Amino acid sequence: MNIKMLTMGAMALAMMTGSALAGSSTTSALDDPAKMSPFFTDAGMKTLRSEADFKTAWMSMKPDEQKAVLKDCGDTTLNKSHADFCAMAKKMGG
Repeated sequence: MNIKMLTMGAMALAMMTGSALAGSSTTSALDDPAKMSPFFTDAGMKTLRSEADFKTAWMSMKPDEQKAVLKDCGDTTLNKSHADFCAMAKKMGG
């Protein structure tokens, strides 16, 4: 009986831990190459396009996508790695 209870407890703990880990993996809109490639001139996404081209790409995004980008730019950790992009995005969207 005790072994059965210990086994069930271990299984329950393993399932809860797996769910918690799966739920904590967040992805940033800033790390999605499909969304971000129109804003950059190179495949490595290091060089921003001109302000006019950036504005064109920005306006082609859906409003909820723009909000997600601006939200991600508000995160200090993400903003450090995407500082130039976030500065331009904030200029375009608020």
